[in-house]
Amino acid sequence: MAQNTTLRLPGSIVPPLTPFTADLKVDYDALARAVDYVVEECDAAMVIAAGVEAQEYQFLDLAARKELIAKTIEFVAGRKPVVVGISHPSIRIALDLAEFSAAAGASGHQLLAPMRPTGGPIKTSELMGYFQAVLKETSLPMMLYLNAGPGADVSVPDTIELAKLEGIAWVKESSRDMARVSRLIEEIEHGGHAHYFTTMQMYLPSLMLGGSGVTLPPPAALIANKIATAFLAGDHLEAARLQRQFTLFPARWMPFGLAAVMKAAMTHLGLNMGHPYPPYEPLTGAALDSLKACLDGMDLPKIKNRNT
Repeated sequence: MAQNTTLRLPGSIVPPLTPFTADLKVDYDALARAVDYVVEECDAAMVIAAGVEAQEYQFLDLAARKELIAKTIEFVAGRKPVVVGISHPSIRIALDLAEFSAAAGASGHQLLAPMRPTGGPIKTSELMGYFQAVLKETSLPMMLYLNAGPGADVSVPDTIELAKLEGIAWVKESSRDMARVSRLIEEIEHGGHAHYFTTMQMYLPSLMLGGSGVTLPPPAALIANKIATAFLAGDHLEAARLQRQFTLFPARWMPFGLAAVMKAAMTHLGLNMGHPYPPYEPLTGAALDSLKACLDGMDLPKIKNRNT
């Protein structure tokens, strides 16, 4: 399959949620519908395959993870570029995933800045060595993924130095720290090193500062698309009104985890994404009722004619 490398900016990079069957296999019929929603309704600038934690790829073995990558690329069918998550503490496994996804038609790779698996904060030299080793053996553009918790807590100076590496085309940074975000946009985006992508809570301020976009799952991605549309049209009051929707959603329900919240939201809108991978619990009872009430007051139309 020919690689689609056209990326509309500013825009949203969107990871389809991963639905599971009762026997905990990926439900590929539901995934195909989820990909269509991301591509057609959310108008993603780029799709992420098996790359962020809310996609629950962590629960899959290597063969199943590769199948999820290949199927996601197949379902996108060249309509949007696809960046594939190859994150793994082992450089060897990251490179195996990179080789596989490139052959499957990926447009780029996404790689999480890792923690040191043996404990203790990772050193700058180790972090640089990790990315240099992977970039040396890959040819597709790379998204530097920064998410403290699942990955390393990378300092601002180290982030800037990583963004300067040959092959780094995009930076996705999850801090939600305005001082950090604004400096990284200035030094990375305006410095001409890479395109900077933020989180949903920081989206409009990032656009105003000149950032390239946002990474977020559906259905939040639909709101993000509306924010960018309003901002580019010069309707900043409407963009601000839409951005305010992210002050409560998903923050109020985040004790359940992002995957649980977004799966519940998608199911309420009409596209059943099932439950989080067990033993992690779905929203139920009063929490689910309050989420539904919140969604009913937002700019999120019901999804029609997609479920079987």
